[in-house]
Amino acid sequence: MPLHIVLFEPEIPQNTGNISRTCAVTGAVLHLIKPLGFSVDDHHLKRAGLDYWHSLDIRYHESLEDFFSKYQGVDFYLSTTKAQQFYTEVAYSEDSFLIFGKETAGLPKTLLNKYHDRCIRIPMRRSLRSLNLSNSVAIVLYEALRQLNFSTLF
Repeated sequence: MPLHIVLFEPEIPQNTGNISRTCAVTGAVLHLIKPLGFSVDDHHLKRAGLDYWHSLDIRYHESLEDFFSKYQGVDFYLSTTKAQQFYTEVAYSEDSFLIFGKETAGLPKTLLNKYHDRCIRIPMRRSLRSLNLSNSVAIVLYEALRQLNFSTLF
């Protein structure tokens, strides 16, 4: 079973392109929750993903509500700079959903409040805002893969 990367309203095509490439090489499913800040035909999106698009399982969702209605009861984690729990302190399953917010605003506060026990963060200096989204996805995804002994890659 694959891991899942979920991007809530991504805004920068190059980030989504880089994340697409990371998902392709790891076998993770990519979920994009609309509205998107770019067209899926965007040149920058396609270029960042290079020639890996044929190897990518990508799914689109009209809204956060649409996403959660399709995937009820799944194992998921919300990545946010506001969490207390580090991304290394949870046990990921082979079909975990790793959810990331938009570049400028993160995930909705209502979602973070509702699922505060599912929130994870990458440790960083408190005086700085955040890491790049594509870097954050790679860090958390590879920790999940490491915990699973990279079993989905063989």
